[in-house]
Order: sequence, then structure tokens, then C-alpha cells
Amino acid sequence: MSDLTLGLLFGGVTLLVMFSGMPIAFALGVVAVTFMYFFMPAASLDTVTQNVYEEMASITLLSIPLFILKGAAIGKSPAGKDLYSAIHVWLNKVPGGLGIANVFACALFAAMAGSSPATCSAIGSAGIPEMRRRGYSPGFAAGIIAAGGTLGILLPPSITMILYAVAAEQSLGRLFLAGIGPGILLVGLFSGYAVYRAKKEYAVAFTLYEGGGTKSAYLDEEHFTLSQKVEMLPRVLPFIILLIGVMIALYGGYATPSETAGLGALLAMILIAIVYGLWKPKDLAPILGSTIKESTMLLLIIGMALLYSYVMSYLHISQDAAQWVVGMHLSKWVLLSVILLMVIVFGFFLPPVSIILMTAPIILPPLKAAGFDLIWFGVVMTIVMEMGLIHPPVGLNIFVIKNIAPDIPLKDVIWGVMPFVALMFIAVFLLCLFPEIAVGLPNLVMGEK
Repeated sequence: MSDLTLGLLFGGVTLLVMFSGMPIAFALGVVAVTFMYFFMPAASLDTVTQNVYEEMASITLLSIPLFILKGAAIGKSPAGKDLYSAIHVWLNKVPGGLGIANVFACALFAAMAGSSPATCSAIGSAGIPEMRRRGYSPGFAAGIIAAGGTLGILLPPSITMILYAVAAEQSLGRLFLAGIGPGILLVGLFSGYAVYRAKKEYAVAFTLYEGGGTKSAYLDEEHFTLSQKVEMLPRVLPFIILLIGVMIALYGGYATPSETAGLGALLAMILIAIVYGLWKPKDLAPILGSTIKESTMLLLIIGMALLYSYVMSYLHISQDAAQWVVGMHLSKWVLLSVILLMVIVFGFFLPPVSIILMTAPIILPPLKAAGFDLIWFGVVMTIVMEMGLIHPPVGLNIFVIKNIAPDIPLKDVIWGVMPFVALMFIAVFLLCLFPEIAVGLPNLVMGEK
């Protein structure tokens, strides 16, 4: 069987098994083991567990369950609601301040929890009802939370970036730093749109009221005294200090990523015990249960995806595919566009974890040969995968929003997120024009490569 036929068969079987509805981890494992049985030496089946173990025996991957524990501790506490409330109180005088408060709350919570669904759920459960109470349209309220939640895979600590660091053999510290600039860029773009949209909806509400219509809640002014604003800080500041402390430990060279994850998890558990009194076994059971469930699921996907990549490499599928891409002699930017388009298409069906581990062996060699900085590309690819979290048909954040706001029609949620998808395209374009947005900070802190 020719290499081309084998590669097409491998890809076709993968799609067939995935579309059968089988969980992704088992689908990748079944395909890998099947091709090992038919196309690799018989003895290779005896080494399946050894291969999976060796691929996963990475000190970097150890940080994943610890970051998940940190995120679960914060996510299962009222920290998200308090964070949102505090920012809302301080920004209520700013035009579109309620929308900006949701964007900022999503960004800060994402940086603390490192999870996109957790950010959507924690901030959205408080933010969406408040925005709707204040007159914001349901689609806009849903869209801003869904988009803000995607920052969970871009801002450190990002589990997606941890996996990219392993797959691309790049510095995790550099990747984390490289995500900060683009993260701030997206926060700025989302906030700018929130102001524009809020002013537009306010103008419509005012015009209707002037014409004799019903007065919208948009037109009601809300006032908070300085004492009320100060009262919101004590519950929020400890978690902000935790975020800053973890970053200092990591980038100050005081701890490795895994040690930083362990430190962050421990401090998060201590904080929820002190601030919210969550220390009893019945309080900790949901946190630990959620951590075990999510970590097991994620590590199983990682293990099977790494086995899948190993089989691709052994059968020379990934190498031949990479050589074929190089052999097309595409210009640098056309090559990047084709690869990002492929990532967008995969995002219709697959989560970021699977996309990274399945495509890395194929796309990274041609990109490196074309002269692209793989740290920079990791950030760009992450933003493109963020789009997959909010665009149909299977945008995960869309369904998280439907779960916390079931009365908002799915059509309104989808139309609500589309402007934010466009803003992400703009961010990718700006990163292509000005790569220093991503690589400038890591080069400044850690020196140029």
C-alpha cells in the first residue's frame, strides 16, 4: 500500500470513527491500535501502555491536574460573582461600563481559573441576568460572556498552551508570557465593541422612550457610594494577589511551572477556606470530584492523542504530509493562511486539545521551515481555536451559555457571538502585522531566543 493511500485511509477512518459519536479519547485510541495491528509489527501492540506512559511522562503535563484543581477551587466558590460585582460597581459610570465589567471579570477569572467553560459559567451566571435586567439585548449579553470566556485558553495559566508547549517542544514560560499581550489586545477589542454596542442600544431605547414608548432599564441610572465600592474589595483582592503571586513565582524564576501550579492550587484552597468558609468535606467534595473527573478526561485524551501521533509518525504519515505541504512551495503567508483555515475547520468538530496534538506533527515542521516563530504561532493558533469555542456547529461556550440562560434562543446566542469572532480575526491580522504584540514581552523578560 502506498504512503498516500495509507495516509488517506488513516484520515478517513479517523473521521468515520469520530462521527460515529464515540468519545474523542476512545476514538483516537481505537484508530491508533487498529492501525498498529494491521500495519505495524505484532510486537508493537505489547508496548501500547509503555508508549502512552512514556509520552505522558512529562513534568510539564504534571501541572495540568494542579491548574485544574486551582481553577475548580475558584470556580466552585462565589469568587466569580464577587469579582464581577466589584468591577461592575467601579465601572458603572463608564459608558457601556456593565459590558466592560463583564469582559474584565472574564479576563481576570480566566487568568485565575484557566478554564473557558468555568469562566463562562461563573461570570455568566451573575453577568447575564444583570445585563438583561439593565436592558441589554439577550444576544449581546450572551455573546460578550461567551467571547470573554474564550480568554481562558489564552491568558496564563492556559492548559491549551501547556499542551502546545509539549507538542511543539517550546518553553512554557515563554508561551505564557506571549499570551498576555494578545490577551490584553482582545480585552481592549471586546471592551471597545461593548461600549459601541451599549451606546447603540441606549440610543434606540432613548428614541423609543422619547416617542412615547416604554422606558427601558437602559435609561435608569445606578449610583454607588465610595463606601459601597470599597466594601466590594476585600473578597476580591486576595484572589488578585494570588494571581500576581503565582505569576511572580513563575516568571521570577522561583518555581517551575509544575511547582507554580501546585502552589496556586494550595493557595486557592486556603483562600476559599478563609474568605468563604469552604473547608468542610461536603464543601471540598465537589471541588475534588470535579478536578478528578476533568483531569482524568483530559489526560485520557492527551494519552490517546499522543499514541495516535506516535502511530502517524511510525507510519510516516505525518512526515509525508509535512513534506507534501513544503513541496507545494507556497509563499510564507499563504502557507500560514491554509494551516489556520484547516485549524478553523477542525474547530467545527474538535476541542483545542485534540486539534493541537493531532495536527502538531504535520503543521509545525513546514511553519518552522518557512521561518515562523513557533511561540508566536502558538498564540495565533490559540486565538483561532478560541473562535472554535464560540462558532457553530459545536462551539462549547455557546452550549455553556444555553445551560445558564436557557430562555435565550440559540439563534440569538449565535448572532450575539459573531461580532466577537470578527474581532478575533482582527486580532490575528494585527498579530501578523505586529508580531511583537506576542513575542515582545517574553523577549524582554527572558531574553531573545
